[in-house]
Formats: sequence, C-alpha cells, structure tokens
Amino acid sequence: MFSMFGHRRRRKWASKLLFAGLFFGIVILWLSTRSSSSVEQKVIIREKYVQAPPAPTQSDVPLRYEQSALTDQDYEAMIAQDEARIIPGLGDEGAACELEDPEELALAEKLMAKEAFNIVLSNKISLTRTVPDARHPMCKNQRFSNNLPSASVVIIFTNEAWSTLMRTVHSVLNHSPPHLLKEIVLVDDFSDREELHGKLEYYLRTRLPADKVKLVRLPERSGLIRARLAGARAASADVLIFLDSHCEVVVQWLEPLLQRIKESRTSVLIPIIDVISEKNFEYSHVHSENFEVGGFTWSGHFTWIHVPEEEKIRRGSAIGATRSPTMAGGLFAIDRNYFWEVGSYDEQMDVWGGENLEMSFRVWMCGGSLEVMPCSRVGHIFRPFHPYTFPGGKDTHGINTARVVEVWMDDYKRLFYMHRNDLQTVDIGDISARRKFREKMKCKSFKWFLDNVYPSKYIPDEDVIAYGRVRNEASTPNFCFDNLNHDSDSNYNLGIYGCHNTLETNQLYSLSKKGELRREFNCVQAPATKSLSVEKATLVPCHDLLGNQEWEWNKRGQLKHKASGKCIDIENVHSEEDVKVAPCSDSKFQIFQFEHVLIPPTS
Repeated sequence: MFSMFGHRRRRKWASKLLFAGLFFGIVILWLSTRSSSSVEQKVIIREKYVQAPPAPTQSDVPLRYEQSALTDQDYEAMIAQDEARIIPGLGDEGAACELEDPEELALAEKLMAKEAFNIVLSNKISLTRTVPDARHPMCKNQRFSNNLPSASVVIIFTNEAWSTLMRTVHSVLNHSPPHLLKEIVLVDDFSDREELHGKLEYYLRTRLPADKVKLVRLPERSGLIRARLAGARAASADVLIFLDSHCEVVVQWLEPLLQRIKESRTSVLIPIIDVISEKNFEYSHVHSENFEVGGFTWSGHFTWIHVPEEEKIRRGSAIGATRSPTMAGGLFAIDRNYFWEVGSYDEQMDVWGGENLEMSFRVWMCGGSLEVMPCSRVGHIFRPFHPYTFPGGKDTHGINTARVVEVWMDDYKRLFYMHRNDLQTVDIGDISARRKFREKMKCKSFKWFLDNVYPSKYIPDEDVIAYGRVRNEASTPNFCFDNLNHDSDSNYNLGIYGCHNTLETNQLYSLSKKGELRREFNCVQAPATKSLSVEKATLVPCHDLLGNQEWEWNKRGQLKHKASGKCIDIENVHSEEDVKVAPCSDSKFQIFQFEHVLIPPTS
C-alpha cells in the first residue's frame, strides 16, 4: 500500500511539473512572439515611410513618450468620460457656443494660452456635429463621373487636442463616399501625449473602420514638411489630399476635387477654406461668390487677394475652377504621381514655413496650375499662434523662405531682402538639388509667373517714379515716412519716424506712375475737400480709381494731393506722430526726397 501510494504520489507530482513546464513554456513563447511582433510593428510604423533621418541600428526606437501600463478597460473608461462631457446638439450646424461655468471659463482661458483654441469647449461638442452647407446653389446640381480617382487624406498632427483631431477624422469619414475615400493616413509627428498613443490606437481599433484609417508614427520630431512626405509615401490612392488636424468638411467636398484632377492631372486644387472660430467654434463662411484666392507679400508671407475681374470672366462660371497664384498650404489635393513628378517638397526645409509658396511657384513655373474649387468647402480653425516649439528656436519660416527666393524668384529676390536684410548672411543649407530640379524640368522664369499668373502684383521698384525711404531733411533728426508698425490689414494714418540707416520694410514707399503714394497693398489717401482745414493722410487698400489716392511730386519736393490741392506737412510733428495734409506753402517741412528716383519731376 505504501509503495502504491508513493508511486501514485510521484506520478501525480510528475504530472504537475510537466503541466507547469508546458504552461511556462507557452507563456515564454507567447511573450517572445508578442515582443518580437511589437518591436517589428513599431519599426514598420516608425521607419517605413521616413527617409530622414536614417533608421536606427537598435532593435527598437527610443521615444520621449514612455509606454503606459493602461489596459483596454482603462481606455474604454477614458472614452466613456469623453462622451459624458458632450452636450447633445451643442454647436450643431456650426453654431457659436459659449461656456457658462466660471471654473470652466477660467480653465479654458488658461488652456487657450497653451492650445491656441478653446479646448474645454471643443471637448463638449460632438465629434460628429453638423456644419452648414455653404456651397453655391449651382453646386448642388453638379454631376460627377462614375469612375473618379480614389483619395488618400493625409492628416499630420503633433500633440493635437483629442477632440479636434477626432472631429476631423469623423468629418472626413462621414462626408466622403466610401468608394472614393480609400484611406485616411494619420501621421503622428512624435507626440508625447498619452491619449495620442494607447488611447488613439484603441479608439481606431474599436471605433473606426480598420480598412479606412492608417496610423504612421515618426521616430523623432520631423516637422510639417517631412511628416507630410512620410504621409505621402504611406498613401496608396490615386490622389493625395492634405488636411490640417483641426478641420471639418462640408457635404460633397471630395467629389469636385477628384473630378477636376480626373480632367486635369497637373492641377493642384484648393477648397474654399471657411473659418472655424478658435474661441466659440462658430463655422463662418463667406458668400459663395465672394471667396478669395492666394497671393503673397514681398516679405515672404501668404496673403488673401480678391479674384481679379479677368479671372472671373475666364473661368466662365461662378463655380468654375478659379486660378490662384499661391495657396495657404494646409489644405490641398494633388494627383499622387504628379506630386512626386513636380518635386514634392523641399526636404531640407525645417518644420514649417515657406513650403506653401515654394510649391505654388514651382507648380506654376514648371507647367502645372493652382486652382480653387468653389464647390469644395472645408472649415479650418485658424489658431492665433503655433502651440508647438521650433527646434533650436530658429526662424524656420525666414530660413525656409530664403531657400524659396534663392531657387525660384530670380532677380526679384531683391525685394524679399529689402524686407529681410537679416537673412542675406544666414546659412540656408544646400540648394543645389532644387536648382538642378528646376533646370531639369525647364521651368519658366519668375518674371513669367508675375506677367502671366499674378499680373496685378505690385512691384515697388518697377513702373514707378520713385521708391525707398521718403526723407525730410529739414527735420532733426531726419524724419522718414513710417507705418509705425501698423498691421497692413487695417487702415492707419501715415506717420513719421527717424530714418533708419538701411532701408527697412516699414519705411518702404513708392510713388507709382499713376500717382499713387503707396506700399505693397495700401495707398495714402486724403479727403478731397479744398478748404483750409488740416487733415490726416490715411493708408487704406488701393482702389485703382485715383481720385482721393492721387498725388503729385513736384520739383520743389512737395507731395501734393491732386483732389484737395494740399501738401503733406510735418511742421511741429514729432517722432511716431501722424503727418498732416495742409495747404501748400514755402515751408521746408513740406519738402521730401525719395531714396531712389527713376523719373525726376519736371514741374
């Protein structure tokens, strides 16, 4: 009996040991497989679509974000908490909304300084809210081809707020025909917020169609330009559509873009961009016939301009493709193969800035076109500042733009350096590859661009009588006309300030052959009254009608207002004060000299 019990006991223990060994073996095998596939997945996600910098040699890529120990149950609870904050109907149809709770208002104001928009309010608005259909009535009767090309929507983000990012994704999914929207490619430019890691991956896995949303993570902060290139490499549809991570699209936004690219594969297309308020999330839109197209400033910035009358005639219809000299750059569609053929992006540009003008000039000068599609509308939050930092604190916009002017603007780069003299000696990196590309593509000159694409662009040192600093030598120190740092988007009075040693943008004025005393977009205007009263001279948008904006510079050096017969006068005017428009006299304080005179006065 004892030996039988001992034998059974040994066999029982042997069975337990065998079972335990098998169990731990399976666990170890599972963990090793899981670890291997996890590392493999991370490398694919982080390295497959990135060319610069080169792939690391280690088996894994160190992140500033450290993997959390949160579980799926934790993420589900977080999402449930998000959903509990939402107030049904709030902000529907793009309506403005407000916070009422004092604590929430205080928190919103605090976070506004960090996020550049009202994140507390955004979190209360549905991710699938409705927005108004602001399209032209004619758009609703449009017919599209049955075999339109497919689209990949590429959305770049870095530490974007959860609600605005997800609202963008849901908006695209809800307003895009599934057979045309092949995929949304989300490119994470090295975010370190927990919710944009495990929570995001869980949300995509459990809430969104797996075949429609692709997530690409970059191994280090790469900036908008390189992140978009990574997204373009990951995309597989016929057409690339780039959107910012805080947008909401309007019904039937996609079809007009795809239809036009089907008709003209070298057309780069821009939707009408409506404004979503960063404060109350109101969806504002201009009248469907009053939208604007893109221009630029000689200081290297994008600006909006009115559609020229000749372009309204050329396009043939209020909803026809409308040529645009430049684009803002955040939202556009392009044939995927043509994107690479026409030079994609300048990969040596850092982070953000200048890439939109570079692409605009390059597309036009190398045989393509930029067009606004009036029947495609997308809302966008225009944040008042960038909520992220720029590596090394560099002026990336300025340096990138200097690369643009050196490659594409030929002799007209002189006008950029008039505004940014500080960049003439800055290292902008190697631009030889971009110059070779321009030569290989036999791209046209920048003068061709100005003559044929943007003929209304004012050139301050061409077709003028005189330009530069406008100096009164009787004043001590010498005073020059100065915009006194006023924003060119608003009206302001002409002022004076001590003349700078070199020409600075705020003291650059021209007298056109038409008699406009002007800056790039604004002209000096005065009341047409012929009384003895003293008036102000105001800078307002040039209207090309002369009248109260017409001036004459005579041999004495007086700037005489043709409509009133009065002269600009600075007697008893101090630095940073406004000039006067007073009856003409022999006063030496009415005598002004231009820095550069092309046509000397004859009377």
